[in-house]
Amino acid sequence: MPMSATALEADLRDAFPEAEIEIQDLAGDGDHYRARIISTAFAGLPRVRQHQLVYAALKGKMGGELHALALETSAPVAGT
Repeated sequence: MPMSATALEADLRDAFPEAEIEIQDLAGDGDHYRARIISTAFAGLPRVRQHQLVYAALKGKMGGELHALALETSAPVAGT
């Protein structure tokens, strides 16, 4: 069963409660999403580690309920 954008966002909000999160359904099928996450949890981390934190937050749903996820992660820019 595909994962809803709401469920995806809920999992991400659980892991990154202070984050700015934007979810886009790329194909309209509940299987292909783009997630833009701006979180202080990513400060000072390389992009690979940021993405690993996101995958960990999804608790094994990647490749199952969620087929494809394009990630755009970053830490907040100071002063904005």
